Amino acid sequence: MQTEEITDKDLAKAKQCLECPLCKRARDKQKGLVFWFVKKLESGFCPACKAYEKVYKRKAHQPIPKTGGTNDAGR
Repeated sequence: MQTEEITDKDLAKAKQCLECPLCKRARDKQKGLVFWFVKKLESGFCPACKAYEKVYKRKAHQPIPKTGGTNDAGR
């Protein structure tokens, strides 16, 4: 299995995607016009979204997984 090497340029562009107001809103809300826009155009148009997918192994519109270690939902 061949894996692509993640470069410093990829990391910088992935960081751009993390900070992008459109992508951030799409990840947070998971619905609406901005979500649809990011979902349809991310990997075909935006180099930052492509880099995000390469670095984090998920699409730019997908929510960032919550970390915490328990499933107690705040208990």
